Amino acid sequence: MLNSRNLFILALIVLAAVLRVSGNLPYNFTPVAAIALFGGAMFSNRALGFIAPLAIMLISDFFIGFHSSMFAVYAALIGIVLIGQLVRKNPTMLRAFGGALAGSVLFFLVTNAAAWLVLPQYTKDLSGLFNSYVAGVPFFRGTLMGDLLFTGIFFGSYKLAEYRFPSLAKA
Repeated sequence: MLNSRNLFILALIVLAAVLRVSGNLPYNFTPVAAIALFGGAMFSNRALGFIAPLAIMLISDFFIGFHSSMFAVYAALIGIVLIGQLVRKNPTMLRAFGGALAGSVLFFLVTNAAAWLVLPQYTKDLSGLFNSYVAGVPFFRGTLMGDLLFTGIFFGSYKLAEYRFPSLAKA
């Protein structure tokens, strides 16, 4: 059910999703992992925590384009929602930032392993896997910075709104 709390959370997520398709953000500096973490931690309906980031990815990928390792991106986002559900138990800002860091590392490991599997430039041995991780390091900075910034915005905005409108916490 979409109560006032879930509507507020969904509004934050939709605004961030617009940023993903706007093309105005640096490469890999997106709100998507923070959406997954925040949704997993904050939606009172846990299914929405999974549905929101995956739906946003699917819709925005329709406009941005699909690629051969999308399965890994979606799998990593599901993992980040699960990390969010761990944060849910005590959603402090410190736990949120810890979840963002864990999510960034998870995303890096999963998506670069997938690149190793599907891209022909990597040999299918440990050396090729290592090379895929090395090639992904420059992109990790944008991922981590975006995840931390947007996590701070989402959880901070929610905490401020909850303070101003205590009914959000009870919804």
